[in-house]
Amino acid sequence: MAKSIPLGAPQASLKLNWRAYLEMTKPKVVALMLLTVLVGMCLALPGAVPLQPLLAGLVGVAMMAGAAAAMNHLIDRRIDAQMARTYNRPLPKGKVPVSHAIAFAGGLAVGGFALLYLVVNALTAWLTLASLLGYALVYTAYLKRATPQNIVIGGLAGAMPPLLGWTSVTNEFHGHGLLLVIIIFTWTPPHFWALAIHRRADYAKVDIPMLPVTHGVEFTKTCIFLYTLLLAVACLLPVLVGMSGVIYLVGSTLLSLGFIYKAWQLKYHEQAGTAMGVFRFSIYHLMLLFILLLVDHYL
Repeated sequence: MAKSIPLGAPQASLKLNWRAYLEMTKPKVVALMLLTVLVGMCLALPGAVPLQPLLAGLVGVAMMAGAAAAMNHLIDRRIDAQMARTYNRPLPKGKVPVSHAIAFAGGLAVGGFALLYLVVNALTAWLTLASLLGYALVYTAYLKRATPQNIVIGGLAGAMPPLLGWTSVTNEFHGHGLLLVIIIFTWTPPHFWALAIHRRADYAKVDIPMLPVTHGVEFTKTCIFLYTLLLAVACLLPVLVGMSGVIYLVGSTLLSLGFIYKAWQLKYHEQAGTAMGVFRFSIYHLMLLFILLLVDHYL
C-alpha cells in the first residue's frame, strides 16, 4: 500500500517558496523607499493626490524596486554565500533556483515598467528603469567591486524614489523633487559605511573594496561624521526654498543633531555595537524625516 502524503507538506513547501521570493525583493528596503515615493507625490501637489497615479505609481515602483533587489541577489549570490550577513539568503541556500530567480526578476521589471508606462506616464517609467539599471548593473555588478567610492556614486540610483513620486503625479521634473534626491544621496554613505564597519571582515574576505577595507576604520568613521554634517545642511534645503516650514525645520534639526551625535560617538567613543547603532539610527532618521515633510506639508 502506498504511503499517504501528509496534508501539510505541500502547503509548507509553498509557504517556504513564497517567503524566499519575497525575501529576494528586500521588502523592508522597498517599504522605506515607497514612503519617500509617497512623500514625493504629496509634496508635488497642493491638495490630494489622484488615486490612479497614486496606486499605480506605488505598485509600479515597488515592482521595479523588487526586481532590482532580486537582480542584486542574483549578481551577488557567490559572494553572499561567503558572508555572515548574507549566507542564508534564498539563492546561496538553494531555496530558489537561479533560472527561477531570473524569471522572477525579469517578470517584476517588465510588469512594473508596463504599469508605469501605460497607466502613470512614460517619464516615470524610464526614470524608474534607469534607477533599476543603475542599482543592479552599474552599482552591484561594477562599482561595488571597482572602487571604495561605490556607495557614493551608486547611491544616486537609490536616491531617486522621491523624484519618481513627483513625476508620477506631475509628469515633469522640478527642482524641489531633486532636493529630496539630494537628501537621500547625502544620507546613503554614512548609513551604509556604518554597516560596512560592522561587516568589514566579511567584505575583506570576498575582496569587496568597501571604504573600511581599503582606507581603514578610523578614516571611515571620519567620513561618516563629516557626511552627517553635510546631511544636516542638505536637510535644511526644503526650508530654504520655501517647500517646508517650521514643523519640518524643528524636527529635521533634532534628527540631524541626533545623527551627528551618533557619528561623534562612533568616531570618538566607540563601544561594541556602536556602528550598528549608527546604522539603525540612520534608518529611523530617514523615515522620520520624510514623515515630517508630509506632516509639515498638510499642516
